[in-house]
Amino acid sequence: MYAVIQTGGKQHRVVEGETLKVELLKAEVGASITFDDVLMLVNGESIQIGAPVVAGATVTAEVVSHGRHDKIRIIKMRRRKHYRKQQGHRQWFTELKITAIAG
Repeated sequence: MYAVIQTGGKQHRVVEGETLKVELLKAEVGASITFDDVLMLVNGESIQIGAPVVAGATVTAEVVSHGRHDKIRIIKMRRRKHYRKQQGHRQWFTELKITAIAG
C-alpha cells in the first residue's frame, strides 16, 4: 500500500515505515502530523485517484528531526565584463517517518 501526498508545494510517494525529507514544518520533534492532502491511494489492485484529493484518506507521520541540506552554490558571471557574483544556500528540512496510511 502506498499513497501520494502533497506538502510544501511538492508531491511525495510514501510507503508505511519510510523516512523522507520534506520542506520545513512547524512541529516539535516526536510530534505526530496528519496529512489530509492525499492525491492518490493504491492498495494492491485498488487505485483511488482524488479530484483533487481522496476523500477520507489520511497519512500519519512522526517528526524525526529538523535540519539543513548541503550547501549549493549559485554563481552568476558575465564573460569579459568583469562581473562575477557568488552566493550559497542551505534549505531547511523536516525528516518524517510514515507511521500509517488510512484510506
